[in-house]
Amino acid sequence: MIGWLASTGIDFNIFPHFAALLISYLLALPIGWDRENNERSAGLRTFPLVAIAACGFIQAAETVTQGNAEATARVVEGLINGVGFIGGGAILVGKMSTRGTATAASIWATGAIGAAVGLGAYDTAIVLSIATFATLRIMTSFKPSDEKSRSRDVSDRP
Repeated sequence: MIGWLASTGIDFNIFPHFAALLISYLLALPIGWDRENNERSAGLRTFPLVAIAACGFIQAAETVTQGNAEATARVVEGLINGVGFIGGGAILVGKMSTRGTATAASIWATGAIGAAVGLGAYDTAIVLSIATFATLRIMTSFKPSDEKSRSRDVSDRP
């Protein structure tokens, strides 16, 4: 099959694409692990899939957008909206609270990681991955626990 593709003039160099998708996957894995570890609605499967999908869309569009910054910007814009839509599904609004905003923001950041890798901005992707993971791990200790929040909500009522 590959020989046939080469004879038709189609460039079939899979290694760079595989490497970029693998890097996207690996950079999203700690974020998914954190969400899974904290029993959130999205976890080990969702975050790497979002990252490789975003990277894959960028890479798949390369042949069409090559040398056209406006076309690339449109693909990125579509990714931003699409991943935001997926993240919006993680937000649950109740009578007394809203939950899932950190998971939604993490999904959005993970999409940015995949897009950055797809665009070749590996340094940006690494910083995004570290910052997202660190925010989820470190800032949790500053957030009041659910029991404290509930008791405050009840005591604040007239």
